[in-house]
Amino acid sequence: MTAFQASLLDLEDGVRLGELAPVRTRLSNGAWIDVHNHWVHGADTLFDRLRDGVEWHAERRPMYDKVVDVPRLLHFVDEQHALPDPALGTAKRALDRHYAEELGEPFATAGLCFYRDGRDSVAWHGDRIGRGNKHDTMVAIIVLGAPRALLLRPRPGVGDPSRTLRLDLGHGDLVVMGGSCQRTWEHAVPKTAKPVGPRISVQYRPRGVR
Repeated sequence: MTAFQASLLDLEDGVRLGELAPVRTRLSNGAWIDVHNHWVHGADTLFDRLRDGVEWHAERRPMYDKVVDVPRLLHFVDEQHALPDPALGTAKRALDRHYAEELGEPFATAGLCFYRDGRDSVAWHGDRIGRGNKHDTMVAIIVLGAPRALLLRPRPGVGDPSRTLRLDLGHGDLVVMGGSCQRTWEHAVPKTAKPVGPRISVQYRPRGVR
């Protein structure tokens, strides 16, 4: 665990944010990722609050010739509604301040995903609905609970899709995908047969990006 810093932002019930100081990795085609491990201190407490307090729901989506269950539980917060925990609002404001010049606008929405065990997953994709399909954008993700692999690879036709980057994230880690990342790279949380605990991710996005 990263040691506590004097600049920690006190939230409630033992949840704190460290001073935001992510490490950036440059990818290909103008894409980049920022990672700040253990940004949220007391992350397990926040995990418990979200697991028990969020109104999670299941979705079904058409796939080929049938309708299938989405393999995770979901909760979406648009910009007209309050985030489900004060700590998420504090985190959003810290992200808005840190990325204000680079992003040029605040984060507007939050999507929460609850991965109950290793059978829950998300397939390869980029957040390219809306402006993310044509313009550079940014997605900031806080990961709570048990660590799981987040995989990134160049999109087929743009780069070599066998060039896969693996990030094992959990317990309050932050990852921010920026530049052309949503257009030229894909990311996924694959299923795993290994015994893993539950995981919650919180994805902050600008207006008009999904």
